[in-house]
Amino acid sequence: MADGQVRDALLTETDERRALRDAVGKLVGGYGREYFQDVTRKGEKPDALWADMGKNGFLGVHLPEEYGGGGGGLEDLALVIEETAAQGCPMFMLVISPAIAGSLLVAHGTPAQKQKWLPGIADGTKKVCFAITEPDAGTNTHNITTTAHRDESGEHADRGWRLRGQKYWTSGIDEADAVLVVAKDVASGKPSLFLIPTDAPGLSWQKIDSALQIPENQFTTFYDDVPVPADGIVGAEGAGLKAMFAGLNPERVTAAAQANGIGRYAIKRGARYASERTVWSTPIGAHQGIAHPLAKAYIEVQLSRLMTQHAAQLADAGAEAGEAANIAKYSAGEAAVAALDHAIQIHGGNGLSNEYGLSDLWFTARMFRTAPVSKEMVLNHVAQHSLGLPKSY
Repeated sequence: MADGQVRDALLTETDERRALRDAVGKLVGGYGREYFQDVTRKGEKPDALWADMGKNGFLGVHLPEEYGGGGGGLEDLALVIEETAAQGCPMFMLVISPAIAGSLLVAHGTPAQKQKWLPGIADGTKKVCFAITEPDAGTNTHNITTTAHRDESGEHADRGWRLRGQKYWTSGIDEADAVLVVAKDVASGKPSLFLIPTDAPGLSWQKIDSALQIPENQFTTFYDDVPVPADGIVGAEGAGLKAMFAGLNPERVTAAAQANGIGRYAIKRGARYASERTVWSTPIGAHQGIAHPLAKAYIEVQLSRLMTQHAAQLADAGAEAGEAANIAKYSAGEAAVAALDHAIQIHGGNGLSNEYGLSDLWFTARMFRTAPVSKEMVLNHVAQHSLGLPKSY
């Protein structure tokens, strides 16, 4: 393993995970930041990189071996996602399809659903996205208005459902083969979780004009009497929130891992420039005004990485991981933004040039202060559940 990768490996990592980090770094580093910028700028997808990661077993490292996965855990997937971002290629689809959808299907999918979807998620030939957020029901999932009605006519009579409503900020549905949708069952008034092929009749979407410079597009999705057969429900009827929670901690942990990777990438680029850029015969990194903010950012990213690893280990052990996952997401979002901001500042005017591979990451890093859960809601969670303070909302 190269010296830089030894330093980037956490001391608590096993030799096997250090080898995994090394393998991911070498593969993704072979594509690099310029490749990722190029496909994003052209409005394309990093399909070659995605396929290579699937072929090498990285996409399904956490999935059961019987479904083509590596038999590892969330800690392994978080490592893969962090290292991918640390090479300048933060693919948000890694958080969506393997982490959220894969974890949900492992926990609550039927044997038939697992057999149909998990091998493809693992080898990269299938992608599944997730739709929960609505224009008037963001964090408050109980207020969703997308509904599931029993289908009383046609092919799915007395067996399936019809979905009606819309979702907001559905990432990557244009490249997905199926979408997991949280909808309220009008009969019970409780949410259920449905798995719908993206070519289902009545399902359509409209692109959101987003500032994010990433390959994954964001959409408003519309469900106009979309038919769902009886075997399209994931988990028990009316238990959609329970099923959904199986994907929330993995989402928070892997989002934190991706933010940590962006922070590592920014610090590495900032440190390199500060060592090479010379003004008045002195490398600018010799000045504390340059060195100290970058050192502080490094400390914050390292602390965030340890918290992310801790949350993943709790989840893998079947322990309560909600607090740790939320703290990891919060700290990673803050640390990534600070690291990137300092790296851009160190580069001066060059920091705003896409040539240096930093400025076009800004909104990606900033996103993690808001998504997948806002920092304010994390603070609410910690105040109420960790400190025992009265609920504030």
